Amino acid sequence: MEIKFYQLILFFGFLVGSFLLGVIFEKIILTQIKKIAEKTKWKGDEVIVHAIHKMPILWFFIAGIYGALHSIEIPPTFLGIIHKVLLISVIFSGTVVLARISLGFVTLYSEKVGGVFVSTSIFSNLIKLIVFLIGILIILQSLGISITPILTALGVGGLAVALALRDTLSNLFSGIHVIASKQVRIGDYIKLESGEEGYVADITWRTTSIRALPNNLIVIPNSKLASAIVINYYLPEKEMSVLVQVGVSYDSDLKKVERVTVEVGKEVMRGVPGGVPEFEPFIRYHTFADFSINFSVILRAKEFTDNFLIQHEFIKRLHQRFKEEGIEIPFPIRTIYMRGKCQA
Repeated sequence: MEIKFYQLILFFGFLVGSFLLGVIFEKIILTQIKKIAEKTKWKGDEVIVHAIHKMPILWFFIAGIYGALHSIEIPPTFLGIIHKVLLISVIFSGTVVLARISLGFVTLYSEKVGGVFVSTSIFSNLIKLIVFLIGILIILQSLGISITPILTALGVGGLAVALALRDTLSNLFSGIHVIASKQVRIGDYIKLESGEEGYVADITWRTTSIRALPNNLIVIPNSKLASAIVINYYLPEKEMSVLVQVGVSYDSDLKKVERVTVEVGKEVMRGVPGGVPEFEPFIRYHTFADFSINFSVILRAKEFTDNFLIQHEFIKRLHQRFKEEGIEIPFPIRTIYMRGKCQA
């Protein structure tokens, strides 16, 4: 089968022209659409524009290949194979775009309701997996492959897989439960009953990662996290009380102690990063101890990690102020009474 010169020119003209049209559409038209989308109140158009990023070049090039194939004489068998390849490319690229749009809209919904579940790997991966499975089934159906036996086999084999992967599925559904309950969220500072604590870094299909303050990563199976007693220092809000225990001598003027302590507390609240300036510190006497009268000082921190600096500065400044005011913080004292006479 002889291919004429003008057919070759048309063939390469379709390829080059379609590619250039795709680049022009991507760089000029899509850029202008993106600028318009950024000015609208609805964020969904930005999600759609972002989802089709780089795809117009591919779609225009596929259209160019299709036009180029019909500009020359090609054996029907070979032409049919190429058509199937182009069809698979279109469906797969559309699946990628649909996955991006789905993830983007779920992210928007999460931000609207104040959740963070789509920032976790587990939901991102599940959304992509579902969309790509649908895309693969559409491709198989388009190629003339019946998907009914495949779905039947998946249904029968699903039971065996569920039994074999019992622990894995337990972690998967535990992770979904943890995220859906919103009792543990990405970025929260938590402490487990076993002692591990830190910021929740990610929740995957199997484990939850916690970044401890020394910057180590603690990896916990989701099933363990779901059944553990957890203190979440970010719920119901980040602000938290900071209690500092102090003791003064029995000879102290307790009214003066209270006044001085509250003054130092106010100074710390207003001058130390992480303090809550509008909070009014207060104290509560609670114990006649062996050698001191003990009381709690209640301060306020913007979040859990701020309490370390607040306690540090408060203790340091209160110690200095007590010295200046002549208020004694007593050493531990124990008086021993001895009865009877000692024999040499």
